[in-house]
Amino acid sequence: MTSTDAPADLSRLLEPLDLGAVKARNRVFLAPLTRMRAEQPGDLVGDLHVEYYRQRATAGLVISEGTQISEEAKGYADTPGVHTREQAAAWRRVTDAVHDEGSVVAAQLWHTGLVDHESLHGGRPPVSASAVQVRTRTSLKDEQGRIVRADVPVPRALETSEIPRLVDDYRRATATALEAGFDLVEIHAAHGYLLHQFLSAVTNHRTDAYGGSLENRQRVVLEVVDALVAEAGRGRVGIRVSPTGKFNGLEDAAGAEEGLDLAARLAERDLAYLHLSEPDWAGGPALDDQWRERLRAAYPGTLVGAGSYDAAKAVRLIDAGLIDAAAFGRTFIANPDLPTRLATGAPLNPQRPETFYGGGAEGYTDYPTLG
Repeated sequence: MTSTDAPADLSRLLEPLDLGAVKARNRVFLAPLTRMRAEQPGDLVGDLHVEYYRQRATAGLVISEGTQISEEAKGYADTPGVHTREQAAAWRRVTDAVHDEGSVVAAQLWHTGLVDHESLHGGRPPVSASAVQVRTRTSLKDEQGRIVRADVPVPRALETSEIPRLVDDYRRATATALEAGFDLVEIHAAHGYLLHQFLSAVTNHRTDAYGGSLENRQRVVLEVVDALVAEAGRGRVGIRVSPTGKFNGLEDAAGAEEGLDLAARLAERDLAYLHLSEPDWAGGPALDDQWRERLRAAYPGTLVGAGSYDAAKAVRLIDAGLIDAAAFGRTFIANPDLPTRLATGAPLNPQRPETFYGGGAEGYTDYPTLG
């Protein structure tokens, strides 16, 4: 914005937005945030989660933290699942709390793939598109319950015969999420996790129908999308992608162009939204508007942007028609009433990064609201 431009109308962020089968009451979304506070045994959400999500139900759409679709899909300590009846019953308390506050909620469906550790699976190695070593780490707990970082091992390549089972794991997790009261599901195909590992030639060295060409590398993602739309219904499935940037050791030089091709394939499906995780939140370069315009041309449906957003950036891109809503992560951690703060220009609470992962109520449910 130049010095002669009028200031952004921040109240634009409070306008409602249709999301397929549901309506968001504003355009400030809670981004999916891994917080590593699930209760054990069972990878269950508990009382703290109910309060945490209730506080942030000021969002137009609440997107849950990454939630594993199966036991195999877990790659971090104390992350919740959505693949058992007990987990569904626990999540029902969260979704009820969000609905009571007048918002809608999506379950982010997560398979970490190679970003995993054998200690979480009785010594079995993680799975991925291919047995490719990637230099990244995951988070575990030591004997004193402290968060520790550990290098990931070489994964095992999924057999071709296992792919239908993988797709069905996503489908069954979707059914469990709907049983738990979620309005939508969001497929996590970003940040170097399993579906991203299939998309990228860096981690996908397969020679079957799921590797090689771009069409083949997209195949499992589109099979998951189609299975979930069939299970959940039209307009109840979103997807998160991160085609550019470096995440979990995966940096794909072809990602920008291949991401546009995937967006065009997704535009053929009846999705609730496409959620773009931009690279600048993780220290990468900010996206330019030329690429955003190409993305909009490829995907004319609802676009959600996320990554180092503030109110002015969100309004500028909404006004330009390049996104329809913005998802906020760390800023929403520290500001449960973030939509009001952004729309009115109110000051923001300082963040406490040392409490982002693991722990209890401190740094989780004790951030103040305005007044």
